[in-house]
Amino acid sequence: MTYHRILLKLSGEALMGQQQYGIDADRLMQYATEIKTVAAQGVQVAVVIGGGNIFRGVQAEHFGLDRVQGDYMGMLATVINSMALQSALEKMDVPTRLLSGLTIQRVCEPYIRRRAMRHLEKGRVVIFGAGIGSPYFTTDSAASLRAIEIEADVVLKGTRVDGIYSADPEKNPNAVRYSRISFDEVMEKNLSVMDMTAFTLCKENNLPIIVFDMNTAGNLERLLAGEDLGTLVTMAGGLARAANALPELSGLPPQVGNLPEQA
Repeated sequence: MTYHRILLKLSGEALMGQQQYGIDADRLMQYATEIKTVAAQGVQVAVVIGGGNIFRGVQAEHFGLDRVQGDYMGMLATVINSMALQSALEKMDVPTRLLSGLTIQRVCEPYIRRRAMRHLEKGRVVIFGAGIGSPYFTTDSAASLRAIEIEADVVLKGTRVDGIYSADPEKNPNAVRYSRISFDEVMEKNLSVMDMTAFTLCKENNLPIIVFDMNTAGNLERLLAGEDLGTLVTMAGGLARAANALPELSGLPPQVGNLPEQA
């Protein structure tokens, strides 16, 4: 079976489910089940998850705290969410590795690019915690950077809406959903996809982004099976690399497990 390497960006806030704070067990297990399903099909999965359900760095200034200190607190919040997702996956017998942008030896490995790629090649789900390990950068930026570093085919941004709209669909019932849109059009129309640093990284490295509804069960599998879900953001006329994320269009040989054993 062919394999595909994806970077899945998940929202920390989405982990709250119907709660006002923290982690909803049902939502956590839903995400783990979705990831297990596609990983079992040979997809190499890396994950970046936010920490907004626990703490966001930008909140620090509202509390009278130092912004840099607040950003480090936010990074630790992402590690908590990453540990929860890792535990949920391992409960389902999915091999995982948690790599952190901050050194926390007792609970996770330090981020090393070659090690991350090795884990992916061996079929392990790799979770990137603590952002990029530096303040003033969001988890969107971490997702874009890590995706580029590990040579992912696509960034899948799982949200609570089913794509990119001309306006906020929760406020404007006349908002129109885009099926495909270019990086330049997103910038010209001032549409909200990712923060500008993250978005520019993807644009400059011709890394496609797909924004889709992750909260609907089965959507991740259907998306990777080729269904027209969400919104694809790519260079104008440059769909070739995005097509590599779709199983029926990719001719890559299977590689999981073909390399000698290594930790």
